[in-house]
Amino acid sequence: MSVQPALIARDIDAAATLEGKGARRKYRAQGGGGKSSWSLTIVLLLCAVTVIIPLYVTVSMAFKTQGQAVDGNAFSLPAPFSVDGFVTAWNLTDYPTAFLVSILITAGSVAGTIILGALASFAISRNWNRRLFRWSFYYLLAAMFIPFPVVALPQIQLTGLVGLDNPLGVTILHIMFQLSFSILLFTAFLRSIPAELEESVRIDGATTWQTFWHLIFPLLAPMSATVGIFAFLASWNDFMMPSLITSDPALQTLPVVQSIFQTQFSNNYNVSFASYLMAMAPAIIVYLFTQRWVMEGVTQGAVKG
Repeated sequence: MSVQPALIARDIDAAATLEGKGARRKYRAQGGGGKSSWSLTIVLLLCAVTVIIPLYVTVSMAFKTQGQAVDGNAFSLPAPFSVDGFVTAWNLTDYPTAFLVSILITAGSVAGTIILGALASFAISRNWNRRLFRWSFYYLLAAMFIPFPVVALPQIQLTGLVGLDNPLGVTILHIMFQLSFSILLFTAFLRSIPAELEESVRIDGATTWQTFWHLIFPLLAPMSATVGIFAFLASWNDFMMPSLITSDPALQTLPVVQSIFQTQFSNNYNVSFASYLMAMAPAIIVYLFTQRWVMEGVTQGAVKG
């Protein structure tokens, strides 16, 4: 009888060893280790290099003097550091005015896209059984396949006729062209929210508007952050729409102003790269501060589903 505990212990150790080996094989088979992991790491490193090198060259060239910028060595560090390129670009492009116009258009586009997209998605998702709302959703999705250049000429004529050939018209068009994708995201997220939450609020006497603003819209915060970042990048980096819609050159956005004054930069590469860096900086800063919210939104959305 005294031998049985030893045999049992030995069997347990053997089973644990076999189980550990099986888990390691399964881990490797699923890509958790071995060559597949190294290959994925190499691919990610190459992707990172393709972004880091151009960014390094941009920052390096922006802080060089004019003589250093044309010496043919783009990868060398500035010696000494110079901000003359930033000063020249600031004066040539009237950066404060262009920056303010870009901020106003982008802020209006982000706010309008989030609010209108959330309202439309709420109406569609909660009335999906009605044919009108379902067809409206398909109609909006179809608009995703119509790029702006295809309808550019009618948009230019219409905005000119109604007096919207200005930053306000650009903001409205940005919202309209972002609604399709935003409604797609919001609708998918709303379907993961239990209907019992709304029913409990309505039992307490809440109206539809109160239900949306006090219950649904706060729950949409993670997806609103995602939609807002997409809308910000699309609006901030847009060149074609402001250049075609806005008739006053003094009210153009940063990308358009850079193109207008590009001929004045000539061979002053330090001025050109300083201008590019000033235009990129707000988008990079916004991304660095909001990427955490996007990741949290994706995680919360996965948990809700």
